[in-house]
Amino acid sequence: MILFLIITSVLLITTLVVIYNFFSAPELKTNSLMEEMPLISILIPARNEENNISHCLEKILNQRYNNFEVFVLDDKSTDNTRKLIESFTRTQKDKRIKLLNGKNLPENWTGKNWACHQLSENAKGELLLFIDADVMLSPDALIKASSVFVAKNCSLLTLFPSQKIFSLGEFLTVPLMNWFLLTFLPLKLVYSNKNVSFTAANGQFMLWNKSAYQKIGGHKVVAHKIVEDMEIARLTKKNGDKVYAGLGGEEVFCRMYNSFNDGFVGFSKNFFPGFAMPKSVFILSILFLFFVFYSPFIFVFFYDEYFLPAGLIIGQRFLISLKSKQNFLINILLHPLQMLIMLIVGIYSALSVNKGKIYWKGRKL
Repeated sequence: MILFLIITSVLLITTLVVIYNFFSAPELKTNSLMEEMPLISILIPARNEENNISHCLEKILNQRYNNFEVFVLDDKSTDNTRKLIESFTRTQKDKRIKLLNGKNLPENWTGKNWACHQLSENAKGELLLFIDADVMLSPDALIKASSVFVAKNCSLLTLFPSQKIFSLGEFLTVPLMNWFLLTFLPLKLVYSNKNVSFTAANGQFMLWNKSAYQKIGGHKVVAHKIVEDMEIARLTKKNGDKVYAGLGGEEVFCRMYNSFNDGFVGFSKNFFPGFAMPKSVFILSILFLFFVFYSPFIFVFFYDEYFLPAGLIIGQRFLISLKSKQNFLINILLHPLQMLIMLIVGIYSALSVNKGKIYWKGRKL
């Protein structure tokens, strides 16, 4: 009975968070052209992105917001990324798109942070938009993002893109990001509450006020951090500036990983560092979450009362999937397996990060 009460209490609390997020999690709703449209520098670090970069650039050129420049940095790609960018710029003949050659990676820098730093040094815009090469923008994405940015008077607006998921391997890993986000963090409080504990950020889409970005030191201040987006967002809040975090909704999309292996490695590099807690506490926390969100589907075969916690989990997954533009039936059916993957990835991340055991895009982390 004590075990049942602990599990059910946790699930009732998290269900309230999920319901709150379902009705209040910020999305880009404003769709009004501003009288003055500040220059936005769209900054794209690209390393081995031959499958994504052309599509990303096409979506950018379809924007109704027309006061922007684009810098794409080829970060020592070993595939056809550079050739595709050059071909795209020749075909489109759009002078707003500029290709930069990435410099050699210095010591004590991660590849993405170094690329973003180089991009920022070339940007002329009042606003800086860092996006990943696999991000796709709707035609109204810049209008809506810049409108919300100005209306909220924030220093950083960051979005969690709606993830395009196609394979079983992706369904086992990718939904975990929004599951964590919408189950344990009232997303609206990232903006409204000054407490640094209420921080969320996603490097796939980060729109900065350039002066605020420079004031905290930009990517240079998080040069060696693996989860740079969370670190830099925390610094922004500590500095007294506003951070607005929301969902991509119908405006910002991404196919983050193409396979189970990519998803496993991708989450492994970010999972443990993103929580900024001691290794032992992190592992115990992951074990506890696994037990709470997995065990009801075992216990329900032996104790009727566990229909309640199992039902709460199913309800949570239904609401989170709807809010995240994901297939709720698949997420519900795969929930036990996703929890098992979460546990394995979490432990692997804690034991491997900062020990040279994880490689990303051909580089040791």
